[in-house]
Amino acid sequence: MFMPRALKVKRPTDNTSQVLKKKCKVSQDGENEGNDGTGQPPNPSLQTSTTAPYESVETDMNTETQAKPDYQDTHLPRLEQGCPVRAPEDQQSSESESSTEESEEEEPVKSFRKSQRWPEPGEPVCVMCARFGEYICDSTDNDVCSLECKASHLAKMGMGTGEDAFKRDDTEEKRTSQCGQPAVDRAGNSVEDVYKDYSYKEDAFISGLTEEQVQRVKQELGIVTEGSEVGRPIIEFEQCNLPSTLSANLKKAGYEAPTPVQMQMVPVGLAGRDVIASADTGSGKTVAFLLPVVVCALKRLVEGGLGGPAALILTPTRELAIQIERQTKELVLGLPNMRTGLLVGGMPLPPQLHRLKSTIKIIIATPGRLLEILKQKAVQLDGVRVVVVDEADTMLKMGFQQQILKVLENIPEEHQTLLTSATIPKGTEQLAARLTQDPVRIAIGDRNQPCADIRQIVLWVEEPSKKKKLFEILNDGKLYQPPVVVFVDCKLGADLLCEAVKKIMGLNAVAIHSDKTQWERNRILKGLLEGDFEVVVSTGVLGRGLDLVNVKLVVNFDMPPNMDEYVHQVGRAGRLGHRGTAITFVNNDNKRLFLEVVNRVKPTGSQLPPQLLNSPHLHEQQRRDKQKAKQRGEDDIMVTKNNLLDIIRKHNRSSKR
Repeated sequence: MFMPRALKVKRPTDNTSQVLKKKCKVSQDGENEGNDGTGQPPNPSLQTSTTAPYESVETDMNTETQAKPDYQDTHLPRLEQGCPVRAPEDQQSSESESSTEESEEEEPVKSFRKSQRWPEPGEPVCVMCARFGEYICDSTDNDVCSLECKASHLAKMGMGTGEDAFKRDDTEEKRTSQCGQPAVDRAGNSVEDVYKDYSYKEDAFISGLTEEQVQRVKQELGIVTEGSEVGRPIIEFEQCNLPSTLSANLKKAGYEAPTPVQMQMVPVGLAGRDVIASADTGSGKTVAFLLPVVVCALKRLVEGGLGGPAALILTPTRELAIQIERQTKELVLGLPNMRTGLLVGGMPLPPQLHRLKSTIKIIIATPGRLLEILKQKAVQLDGVRVVVVDEADTMLKMGFQQQILKVLENIPEEHQTLLTSATIPKGTEQLAARLTQDPVRIAIGDRNQPCADIRQIVLWVEEPSKKKKLFEILNDGKLYQPPVVVFVDCKLGADLLCEAVKKIMGLNAVAIHSDKTQWERNRILKGLLEGDFEVVVSTGVLGRGLDLVNVKLVVNFDMPPNMDEYVHQVGRAGRLGHRGTAITFVNNDNKRLFLEVVNRVKPTGSQLPPQLLNSPHLHEQQRRDKQKAKQRGEDDIMVTKNNLLDIIRKHNRSSKR
């Protein structure tokens, strides 16, 4: 049983510390208006007469709160969606009709969790007690139900004791005016002064370097750029002259020194250029595009007021979107009115629609759910200034290509586009070039190659022997370093292999795939990051973009369908410079990939199995590859007066054969 939405909190008149009383609204004709604004009759168990004292309703509420268990936050999925600090539209209209009554006052923020009702299906949930998440914490952007839970949440996040949540002073009013317009940031600086005129200017130290020195730095770091007037790479984040709050958040999140892709992509992105970037897995591409996104959103916030979203980040998977939103929140912490919106499938739609009613500046979404919301006209993208397509090779394939184009139809033509991935094949790169204007192409290291920090081991294992070989690896003291991620090619195979590992090896194993609910997938991913599981058997849902920093061993139980997926899956074992090991099982079922496996793995110095090197399928692929290369070489010969006759003779000989 839920409390009707029309219950009104009365502001105490003589003692502000007393327990808040609740009563039902009373219409001018004296009838009870305890409905929820939908025209439905109120709950009979909560109806009171117009002369009933407040205590009658309070008694019902106390009974209700006692019936509900006071859940601990450790047993709850941490919801990232939120709701604006305002009532639903139907409630707003109901309240506006009775706003002329002098006895009614504006509803104050609830001080204690016991004063808050329990959520209805699809409504935001408090991160601390699971009651209705009516408010958004200004410091963390999470949903809370009262000042009490806000204080507990701030203390849990290490942001003080939380006692400031109960202080009713003008501090917050100075930061955010009553209409929501930003005034000052957490450092007390004027937001307009800090962000309005911000534009990236090359640091004096970088400008003082000679062209030879710049090229030497890029060569040492493996940075290759293409395009007109490409900005020089930075050496430290301080050389970007980022706003002080953003710079402090960057350090607090652990980003002390930029990685090679960040050195080059951040200044180019801050300058407003379109970018197509390719870099190793775990090289820090997310922060490389987040910094330009946050700065762009800040400038849009000041220039155009609250408005709509200023930035859009598209990802192929829900898990990757959740991870990117978490990293975004770390960077915008303490920046006024810089809220994020997570729009992904597999989660309830109403909380996401609720979230969009507040001042969302950065949207992180999967294309399918975003298109669904756009059809409902619940969000406008006409203010978007920057679009990011992460894992561009997957996003621009036929499955997502049409969705991406439909989304871009809702975005102004004048916008910045950032495309990133560990692998960008030639076909995808050509399509990416059509989506950008005068882009800067950035490549770090060898293109479309596995990360150099990962030791690759390729084993020839026939299908019936795969389980036995996996168990041997899990028993090997040198190779086995939990948690281990095992990739398979189907959902049923993941479940069956997981059961076998638990039954035979006695290890704490779990399977994750698309048939799992999003709540289960979030729980498994969190457990993997916290070391709760020793073995995680996964389909491709964990194969792209996720920072599994504590994973040191990846086993490709089934060879991925193509080498681009291979690069991404083995990349889960080496993140942000950490060493890792990737073991891949191959046999004749993967014969069409033999040549690509040899070409990508052999240059790293890894030993390849003799069954692969001596395979007739490999030899045939190598012969065909040489013929194609020879044909391309002949086609590329420039025709001159000296070689014209020779070319004609060769053509005649080949035609006679």
